[in-house]
Amino acid sequence: MASSAPAFDVGDYVVYPKHGVGRVMEIQKEEIAGMKLELYVLRFEKERMTLRVPVNKVESIGMRKLSSDKTLREAMETLKGKPRVKRTMWSRRAQEYEAKINSGDLVSIAEVTRDLFRPEDQPEQSYSERQIFEAASSRLARELAAMEKTDEPAALGKILDVLRQHAPQYYDSAEVA
Repeated sequence: MASSAPAFDVGDYVVYPKHGVGRVMEIQKEEIAGMKLELYVLRFEKERMTLRVPVNKVESIGMRKLSSDKTLREAMETLKGKPRVKRTMWSRRAQEYEAKINSGDLVSIAEVTRDLFRPEDQPEQSYSERQIFEAASSRLARELAAMEKTDEPAALGKILDVLRQHAPQYYDSAEVA
């Protein structure tokens, strides 16, 4: 079950599903409880967090390289679509949104961002809606920034521009709850 070569190199940006985009700082070999382990040392700048991930656990955790250009285009197209808000209790929807964010799937994160976006002229969001929107949009922006070699604020601006440009056509009607 041991892999012959690490899947990521030092300096690579990777996506850890529960934490977002991090960077491989080094690959360490350590002995823990009598077992020799090879570990990726990941640094998440936004959270100021360092994480050590055993190389043999990468697949089961769902750690991956940055998304492909095709996936990024699909995520950006998702932002342009009509928001889908289910008529279920907020607590249930919040759990579903959190699960999508923690899946690490860029398109699912874009769906959450789109569904929770509110133009300035719309009713105020609840605190928890705003928190989940910010978590999703930040996660999306960090991966976009890493892929386009820019910073998170610039990437977030690009995402919000797309949302602002496409949202009015959906919010002009009276059917929004």
